[in-house]
Amino acid sequence: MGTCSTQAYGEAWYWDKRYAHESGPFDWYQKYSSLAPLINLYIPRSHRHHRILVVGCGNSAFSEGMVDDGYAEVVNIDISTVVTEAMQKKYSNRPQLIYMKMDVRDMSDFQTCSFDAVIDKGTLDSLLCGNNSQQNALKMLKEVWRVLKDKGVYILVTYGAPIYRLHLLRDSCSWTIKLHVIEKLLLGESSEHPKWELTNPLPLDDDESSLGTLLGKNPDVHYIYICTKDDSLKAGLKPEVAVESGT
Repeated sequence: MGTCSTQAYGEAWYWDKRYAHESGPFDWYQKYSSLAPLINLYIPRSHRHHRILVVGCGNSAFSEGMVDDGYAEVVNIDISTVVTEAMQKKYSNRPQLIYMKMDVRDMSDFQTCSFDAVIDKGTLDSLLCGNNSQQNALKMLKEVWRVLKDKGVYILVTYGAPIYRLHLLRDSCSWTIKLHVIEKLLLGESSEHPKWELTNPLPLDDDESSLGTLLGKNPDVHYIYICTKDDSLKAGLKPEVAVESGT
C-alpha cells in the first residue's frame, strides 16, 4: 500500500470482497517480530493489565504475536464483517484476542479513556487514499485520541514521511510525538545490521533537514510515530510545543 491506487480503501465492501478471496494471514508493512522491541519499549509487558486496541486489524497475525509475547488483552477492530467473523472463529480458543466489526471513525461502542495503547499499521494510510481523506483521517485520529487514557500511546506505522504526517497529527489532537524508522524488508528477509537502531528516536523538525541528513533522499523505510496523549496540552499550549526532538 505504498501508493494510493484505489478510492475504495475506506469502504467496507472493498475489504469484504478482498477478504472473501484472500486465504492465510497477511501483514501490512511489518510483522510483529520486527516491531516487537519498539512495542515492548512503549507498551511495557510488565504492566499485565494493559488494554491494547489494534485498528484495521484485517487478517494479520500481529495481535497473535503480541499475545504470544505476553500481552494479556488485545482488542482488534476492522470495518469488514467477513474478516472479523473469520478471525473470531480462528481465535475462538484464545480469549486474550477479541475481534469486533467497527469503523475506526466512530468507535462509540468504546468508552472514553478505555485503552492504554492503540496500534495502527496502514489504517490511517488507507483512509488517506479514499474520498474525503483529510476529513476521514481527522475523524479517526480524534476517535483514537478519545479512547486512549491520558498518557496512552498511539503507535502509527506508515509510509508517510513527517512532511506528510506531522501536520495532520498536530492538527488533530494534543499529542507529544516521537519518530522512529525501520527498514522496509521483503517477505522473509531479516536485517541483521540495520542502518538505524529501531528503539532510538530520530530528530523531528518541520523542514526535515536533520532527518534528511540522517536518512538520505527517498529512504526505503517505514515511519513509526509514537503519539502520546497529553491532556495537559489542552490548557492553552499548542501541540507543536510538546513535540520531542528525540535527540
